[in-house]
Amino acid sequence: MKSTSRIAIFASGSGSNAQRIAEYFSGSSSVEISAVYCNKPEAYVMERARSLGIPSVLFDRDTFYNQTVILDDLKSRGVDWIVLAGFLWLVPVYILKAFPQRIVNIHPALLPGYGGRGMFGMKVHQAVIEAGEEQSGITIHYVNEQYDKGDILFQSKCKLSREDTAETLAAKIHELEYEHFPVVIGKLVSEGVNS
Repeated sequence: MKSTSRIAIFASGSGSNAQRIAEYFSGSSSVEISAVYCNKPEAYVMERARSLGIPSVLFDRDTFYNQTVILDDLKSRGVDWIVLAGFLWLVPVYILKAFPQRIVNIHPALLPGYGGRGMFGMKVHQAVIEAGEEQSGITIHYVNEQYDKGDILFQSKCKLSREDTAETLAAKIHELEYEHFPVVIGKLVSEGVNS
């Protein structure tokens, strides 16, 4: 039985969640962050990966959807789990099939509301504010062939006030992400190892 579970993080932006996850597992003997995969050369997550000493892999749309380079790389690193941390592309079926129920995403709202294509980042928070919602939160879910439609694993809520803006809501959501995402990943991985 494998003693160490290897996680690949996919990100498209700043990478603050990727950094929190990496720091959370930095002292772990049972979980290793194998690499950060990114589809945007200018994304700050690449710099975070460098500063954390984590290998990074940059790829374009053609490589991701029409070749097996990324899957081959994941396999060569012995990756067991894929974590999407602000990754904005739909995961192709060939990768989904290679990692059944082993790809996890976080969404900055309470699914099934405020999800789907084009609903990410500040767009989500703005939509929640404009709808006059009294609460929002995060949803951690498995990834399937559709945006934000995989089975829900965990949700955490926060209250909204009339004074909240998309920016202040974003700050509340980030706090929930930082607090819960690494912990949920840790539980999933340990259950996967023991199952």
